[in-house]
Amino acid sequence: MMDAQTWRVGRRCLLLLALVGFTRSEGMQSCEEVRKLFQWRLVGPVKGLPDSPRAGPDLQVCVAKKPTCCTRKMEERYQIAARQDMQQVLQTSSSALKFLISRNAAAFQETLETLIRQAENYTSILFCNTYRNMALEAAASIQEFFTDVGLYLFGADVNPEEFVNRFFDSLFPLVYNHLINPGVTDSSLEYSECIRMARRDISPFGNIPQRVLGQMGRSLLPSRTFLQALNLGIEVINTTDHLRFSKECSRALLRMQYCPHCQGLTFSKPCMGYCLNVVRGCLAHVAELNPHWHTYIRSLEELSDAMHGTYDVEHVLLNFHLLVNDAVMQAHLDGQKILEQVYKICGRPVRTPTQSPRCSFDGSKEKHGMKISTRNGEETLANRRKEFINSLRLYRTFYGGLADQLCVNELAAGDGRPCWSGEDIVKSYTQRVVGNGIKAQSGNPEVKVKGTDPVINQIIDKLKHVIQLLQGRSPKPSKWELHTGSGGGMDEQLSGDCDDEDGCGGSGSGEVKRTLKITDWMPEEMNLSDVKQIHQTDGGGTLDTAGAGCTAATETMALTLMGAVMLLPGLW
Repeated sequence: MMDAQTWRVGRRCLLLLALVGFTRSEGMQSCEEVRKLFQWRLVGPVKGLPDSPRAGPDLQVCVAKKPTCCTRKMEERYQIAARQDMQQVLQTSSSALKFLISRNAAAFQETLETLIRQAENYTSILFCNTYRNMALEAAASIQEFFTDVGLYLFGADVNPEEFVNRFFDSLFPLVYNHLINPGVTDSSLEYSECIRMARRDISPFGNIPQRVLGQMGRSLLPSRTFLQALNLGIEVINTTDHLRFSKECSRALLRMQYCPHCQGLTFSKPCMGYCLNVVRGCLAHVAELNPHWHTYIRSLEELSDAMHGTYDVEHVLLNFHLLVNDAVMQAHLDGQKILEQVYKICGRPVRTPTQSPRCSFDGSKEKHGMKISTRNGEETLANRRKEFINSLRLYRTFYGGLADQLCVNELAAGDGRPCWSGEDIVKSYTQRVVGNGIKAQSGNPEVKVKGTDPVINQIIDKLKHVIQLLQGRSPKPSKWELHTGSGGGMDEQLSGDCDDEDGCGGSGSGEVKRTLKITDWMPEEMNLSDVKQIHQTDGGGTLDTAGAGCTAATETMALTLMGAVMLLPGLW
């Protein structure tokens, strides 16, 4: 199949050839121009083409009283060409929409991946800078947590409740050994496992794990659904770009586009009304997508508007380390009480002096250098998403007006010009012009529409499903929450009003002010000359870090990044 550019150039060539042969076509003395156009369109010579017009009793679609330049074989080839032409104009008409969605789906996913890497590094730097004695031991748990975050965001069957609890379970033995009962620890894995298992009964971190779960649920689920919806949008367009036309439609397209060639009318274009009847008939099932497509875009817009504050994945992930800091400080402050509870559950440890490994933050695992620069406050992820929705909104009625767009922009003759009516060249088309959609086709004089299209029905069902997810089973998804049942499964439901205990009030350490951009992630060397402004509002307590093993470069990075969270690069 030819690409769009080749197809357009080809149509121009056809028109030029047709104009050259116009005088001869009027008299229909020769089939030379028809032969030339047929051979060019079908790429190469074809045997048995007539040299002059003759009777065509074997033709099935391009039947005419006048002599014809077509044979049955030519008619069959023309029918294939007509379907290909129609598919080509469909793909051309949807190319801008498809590019808009696919480009933003890729950018949205890339942004989320960047966001996860940044949040993981902020958390690692928190331990390296503030709790460095446990930093090396915490590294695996931090990496596992953010790996699970990524898997969930991109559609994997993982449960946020499980990976949030797993992170805090693994954190508790470290906090216990290094802050609550420091200096000497039990060397057995059994004792550490007992402490880990006891975390949920002892609740050493207060309500912080529940706040993290609430914030993760509210932010990750909408982002996951938004990304899934964009991918479905691409699937819808791919489906309609590669329609399988019915036999009735194929014959109608042949009659409209190539039957005039058989009469030497190689320059003709179909009348507007005639074109509308044929294309509306061929795309009757596609037009049924329109109300669902309209609701799909509106639902994307509503969800995007709802993704702010604790529903904004950028806000939640980039402030995760502050909640971790609050959790560790909570356990440290309640240390004596926690110590007694651990003794009751796990007994007293066998006291074996150990040397805790020091922090050794590995920046080498990132391949790119780091550059920090100021960002305009308007260039946020939410605003980028809003720009996309504003562009997408222009396509809300795309499928309802698709047939009209194809005839007006590509296929039909202009107003007032002589045109092909399906039988001859006329001044205007006199048949009734039907509307869009299946119900309107009962009176279509050019195409008989029968039954339903299972492929279109399937894609409509998928749209209905994703609309349900986007709306959260409510017209205005202003609240999102993850509810877990006894089996651990998740349902997308609406939550009630959120309070400080849910995590809506922000971390006790204060919300990070985001004014930085990291364009190339993680250092081998870090250029700090571009840093224009850093706001630091972390009011949480810190522990003595004298004598810790962080490198100077890591110290500099930690002091910079712990005080500020960058705004995401403009990937759109």
